[in-house]
Amino acid sequence: QAQLVESGGGLVEAGDSLRLSCAAPGYHFSNDNLGWFHQAPGKERQFVAGIKWSSSWTYYSDSVNGRFTISKDNAKNTVYLQMNSLKPEDTGLYYCAVRRNWYSSRDAADYDDWGQGTRVTVSS
Repeated sequence: QAQLVESGGGLVEAGDSLRLSCAAPGYHFSNDNLGWFHQAPGKERQFVAGIKWSSSWTYYSDSVNGRFTISKDNAKNTVYLQMNSLKPEDTGLYYCAVRRNWYSSRDAADYDDWGQGTRVTVSS
């Protein structure tokens, strides 16, 4: 089981940028998918971005495509989410999750381990 630790959230204004980090100390990623999910207040958790650890192939939700970028650092065993042009609707908790399967998925139910979340607040 992977212990995932997110960081980087905060309070920003619309149009600003943030970079979230997800570290997995002691866990060795191989044929996994790493995903970022967003949970807005009072709503269900929604897929934002994913990356295949072995190939670095990335995939995004339509709502963030072009604004957010997911990346990884093999040496640090860390996944990042660069968020640009933030909007008030991007406000909420952001969770990092790992799917211990080679096939990608945008469904939260397909992910095995989750971090505790990091809060992002975007003011208008």
